[in-house]
Amino acid sequence: MSRIGRLPVTVPAGVDIAIEGQTVKVKGPKGELSHVVAEPITVERGENGLEVKRPDDARTPRPLRGLTRTRVNHGVHGGADGYE
Repeated sequence: MSRIGRLPVTVPAGVDIAIEGQTVKVKGPKGELSHVVAEPITVERGENGLEVKRPDDARTPRPLRGLTRTRVNHGVHGGADGYE
C-alpha cells in the first residue's frame, strides 16, 4: 500500500496557504485554487509544510488521506508553477 499520505506538502516561497475549516485555499503567482477536504481528514501546518492527518486507522480515512494530500499538492504546484 502506498505511503504518499505521510509525506508533507512542501510550500514554495511566494505561495500563500489559507486553511479555513475543511477548505484549503492556495494562492500563488500563477493562480488561485481551493479544495474542500473530506470530513474525517484534517490539514495542518507543520514544520516541513502542510501535513494531512487522519483520525484513526479505519478503512474509510486511509485512502482519503492519500487522495487529499495529492489534491493539495497539485493545487500548490498549480498555484506556484502553473500547468502545461
